[in-house]
Amino acid sequence: MSSSSIMDRLAILADAAKYDASCASSGTARRNSLGGKGIGSTEGMGICHAYAPDGRCISLLKILLTNHCIFDCHYCVNRKSSNTRRARFTPQEVADLTISFYRRNYIEGLFLSSGIVKSSNHTMEQMVECARILREEHEFRGYIHLKTIPEADAELVHRAGLFADRVSINVELPTDRGLARLAPDKDARQIEGAMNRTSTDIAAARDSRRRFRHAPRFAPAGQSTQMIVGADRASDADIVHRASGLYTQFGLRRVYYSAFSPIPDASAVLPLKRPPLVREHRLYQSDWLIRFYGFRAAEVAEATDDKGNLPLDIDPKLAWALKFRETFPLDVNRAPRELLYRVPGLGVTAVDRIVAARRHRTLRLEDVARLTVSLAKVRPFICTADWRPTRLTDRADLRSLLAPRAEQLELFAA
Repeated sequence: MSSSSIMDRLAILADAAKYDASCASSGTARRNSLGGKGIGSTEGMGICHAYAPDGRCISLLKILLTNHCIFDCHYCVNRKSSNTRRARFTPQEVADLTISFYRRNYIEGLFLSSGIVKSSNHTMEQMVECARILREEHEFRGYIHLKTIPEADAELVHRAGLFADRVSINVELPTDRGLARLAPDKDARQIEGAMNRTSTDIAAARDSRRRFRHAPRFAPAGQSTQMIVGADRASDADIVHRASGLYTQFGLRRVYYSAFSPIPDASAVLPLKRPPLVREHRLYQSDWLIRFYGFRAAEVAEATDDKGNLPLDIDPKLAWALKFRETFPLDVNRAPRELLYRVPGLGVTAVDRIVAARRHRTLRLEDVARLTVSLAKVRPFICTADWRPTRLTDRADLRSLLAPRAEQLELFAA
């Protein structure tokens, strides 16, 4: 086909891929082409972690193989009943586009997903062939992320992991009820079964690499998944518990959250407007608390309101601290690291600095100020050698004092 036809299809399929948030490029194996063989790199100036303002990675060529689909998921713009322009690439065209864009320094890797055309197995074969052409014919050593299809044969999904740096399977919705209602062609147990097989393959490959130096790699950057927020009635507590279970069961590298976005010709079962984007942000913050701050999903859920949703005006850690004020204040000179992680305003780096500094001297409030970003947020919840918050921690208006102030943004501000 002509180049104009290629660009027309690229415009359609790149736009159709924008709803998938799980395209970060971290955690893969180090590869480069410095020895004169192959093309591309995943280190140094290879995968640069460039993100758009909404948090999505922009360093990858992010496209669908096709937006034709035999499934009819209500929330998907590419569902079979949707009135949208359709397009399709061949595996060779995707490989050629990736190499062409890489040589022009437009991208550092490929994120490839697809609608289901003909059958799950046929589509998965086409996606694997894209990765095979890049790896074997072009010796491409850059980053490849493949969105695998849980309904496809296990052997095809396994082959995808042999070529890709990361693989992912979307659980789509937080609850089985929501999935059955909005995606009748998908099965929650089938999705979990595919994730479990991939998790087992990743663990087996890592074990083989420890024993045999030249054992094949399998998805060295692990697997991830994505949940749509706000398309069904699932609360933030439901979502947090679901994400925590996925991390525990399948050892996922990341769970991504994507706020539901209204689509053209939407089904009547969908909400008429998208949820506040800050809700997605609060879920990412809660995810961070579970992964890096030692919070359990049940503890994060305790910070929600009577409907099970996190507050939008303050972050989840502050919400939890305000609800359990009896835990505070904590003495920064004596409190264990695990409790200091629960102080609003103290991140992992700040806690590391405090623990290291208190080995050499008794910390005062001015010392904490030098070690943290926002002392105002920290002060009500800590004690130092020269500071006790006394009644500040129990003030009825403490939330209003610590909540970020709403500001009217200027359209043409510099």
